[in-house]
Amino acid sequence: MNVLVIGTGGREHALVWKIAQSARVKRIYCPGGNAGISALADTAPIAQGENFSGLIDFARRENIGLTVVGPEAPLAAGIVDVFEEAGLKIFGPNKAAAQIEASKDFCKDVLLSAHVPTGAAQSFCETAAALKYLETREFPIVIKADGLAAGKGVVLAPNRETAEKTIRSFLDENALGKAGKKILIEEFLRGEEASLLAFTDGETVLPMDNAQDHKAIGDGDTGPNTGGMGAYSPAPVVTPELYQRCLNEIFIPTVSEMNRRGIKYKGVLYAGLMISGANPKVLEYNCRFGDPETQALLPRLKNDLVDVMMAAVEGRLSQIKLEWRPEPAVCVVMASKGYPEQYEKGKTITGLERAISTPERIIFHAGTKWQDGKVVTSGGRVLGATALAETLPKAIDAAYRLVGEIDFDNKYYRTDIGQKALKRM
Repeated sequence: MNVLVIGTGGREHALVWKIAQSARVKRIYCPGGNAGISALADTAPIAQGENFSGLIDFARRENIGLTVVGPEAPLAAGIVDVFEEAGLKIFGPNKAAAQIEASKDFCKDVLLSAHVPTGAAQSFCETAAALKYLETREFPIVIKADGLAAGKGVVLAPNRETAEKTIRSFLDENALGKAGKKILIEEFLRGEEASLLAFTDGETVLPMDNAQDHKAIGDGDTGPNTGGMGAYSPAPVVTPELYQRCLNEIFIPTVSEMNRRGIKYKGVLYAGLMISGANPKVLEYNCRFGDPETQALLPRLKNDLVDVMMAAVEGRLSQIKLEWRPEPAVCVVMASKGYPEQYEKGKTITGLERAISTPERIIFHAGTKWQDGKVVTSGGRVLGATALAETLPKAIDAAYRLVGEIDFDNKYYRTDIGQKALKRM
């Protein structure tokens, strides 16, 4: 079959890389793509048009057997609904289901209704009411924009001054536009973060192996949050017992609650967890594969990814058993200096020819493009160096050696990816 992948980042490169390994796949299309994706897929742009009409026309013309959506924005905009109405198979949740990420308020309501462990929170549209609520809360506290805000909608406020400034910025100053018209003020949860993703067809839930993302820009989790500066899988903080608790107390109740509301959730359900001792709580849900968790997870997945996705789309996920390589994987993100704020683009990337990809060494492209016969930087997060090895220390070492083989002006990366896991060994 022919497969269409929506999205142009590191997550999508990992998806294309894994899909390309399927014996079922003849050709892959990834409009826009990046320099790495272009080696595996046709990246010619497609005019989307209103209501994704351009993509629908393309999918029909090129006999696309499956469309895979990477980013959350098209899911929240209803791309799945449009494709399904056109009789085309597509992997991902529909618009109603994608609200679990697109609206923090909706997500919290689902969690509480399903009795899923999570932090206490309250939503506000009026500044005065939000400020008055602060008087009843302890600090630090978390303030979240309700809508999608490209990773800029969550602020940890250590004190009242920061909290008030953030509230006024979102509600009065329109800093995040429509996304910040409603906010959540949420209890600050202490512990260690981890990510657990699951495939679901709306009935069966198949959790993937776990991973841990590193969101802060600086070593030791310092500085502003980013889209993610690296990840490793598996994360020792998620014990087998805790993994089972997450399935029984988090994923299954959530999918059941969505069904109770008349919403069939199909695709990937991604739980951002805070773990304290043996107790997991949900920080938030995402409605898609994580980035960069995907770059650490998919190289460990033994299954044909297309088989799994088709089973989810067709409601046959109960027939699938996920299998994972035992070797840990580590992904280190190479970013442009200045990210997540201002950064320069167009820097020539060297060393890619030395960093030869193998099943144990993979360079996933994110913000890259071809320009005048050279691969140059085109985004904040540029590349993800992923390595697998028989032990986590060896995987960490291999990933950083891969980072060292590649260079571009103002290259920046964290030096402590995976260190939390080493402390638990």
